Amino acid sequence: MSLPPLPGRRQLLQGLGATVGISLLPASLHASSPPKGSLVYCLNMSTIRGHHLGFVRELEVASRAGFRSVEIWMDSLQKFLDGGGTIADARKRINDLGLKVENAIGFAQWIVDDDATRTKGIEQLKREMEMLAQLGCNRTAAPPAGATQAPGLDLKRAAERYRAILELGEKTGVMPQLELWGFSKNLNRLSEVLYVATESGHPSARMLLDVYHLFKGGSSPDSLHLAGKGGIEIFHVNDYPAGADPATITDADRIYTGDGAAPVRRILEAIRPHDRPLIISFEVFNKTYYGQDPLKVARTSLAKMKAVSV
Repeated sequence: MSLPPLPGRRQLLQGLGATVGISLLPASLHASSPPKGSLVYCLNMSTIRGHHLGFVRELEVASRAGFRSVEIWMDSLQKFLDGGGTIADARKRINDLGLKVENAIGFAQWIVDDDATRTKGIEQLKREMEMLAQLGCNRTAAPPAGATQAPGLDLKRAAERYRAILELGEKTGVMPQLELWGFSKNLNRLSEVLYVATESGHPSARMLLDVYHLFKGGSSPDSLHLAGKGGIEIFHVNDYPAGADPATITDADRIYTGDGAAPVRRILEAIRPHDRPLIISFEVFNKTYYGQDPLKVARTSLAKMKAVSV
């Protein structure tokens, strides 16, 4: 589904600033950082991924919808680069749209047992980190990609491997966020992710959690206080239908926050720090939403997040 042509930058700033009530100045021009204890609303591009807009148009939709923060997908960025785009051009577009890339979604196999595969995964992650650093993004997701099918991953070794990519993050300026995947045979529970992050012994260890994945993997929201207020910088929000079964629910079943049975407000209360902002990023893969106007989906995502987090 196509979008109308972009207006000039001045018209974009004036029009959206008036209708959405949010400043559209580039992040570098904002007068101050978000206040302590506030929520930063972010759009994960998975939400409009099924519209096949491409890297640039995804950014444009997010900006038009009123988002100032986004999570990009590495394959979308790579396709943009393969098509002749450059990192410098991508950063200019991001800045011109008044956006900040908070995190990136990639699937480098840094955690697997096979030495050759893990080496390639770490090399891939390093290349991605270097690109993200040039975009001004200082985080990247670190899920258990490649270790999802067979249970029994040694968590002690996983912690050592996580520390290794955290040290890589120190060199690149892009810190990996240890991601919980509820469907995986490894790192599918809060207790496992907590152990690996803690056992890494690195001060920059952080967890990337998700309303859906906590439910899918069987982790209780009542245990989230154990994560500590400093252990989470970015958190994925969504919802799931009432009566959903963790054993059968899938990524495609995620819905807008507040439209289902997830205790989203209680979860946010448990993890929201008082001394710094918390980024909450809306992430769904809903085929029904993919059939709708992408701008409408993005705007609804933002409105629904705000409604459930007041």
